[in-house]
Amino acid sequence: MSVKGRLFTSESVTEGHPDKICDAISDSVLDAL
Repeated sequence: MSVKGRLFTSESVTEGHPDKICDAISDSVLDAL
């Protein structure tokens, strides 16, 4: 569930800061591992 939450967050941030998207994606990947 946390991964989906981060995905939604990354989509929201997409409009503003691409860097934060990468951070959110990397965080979700680390959580998956």
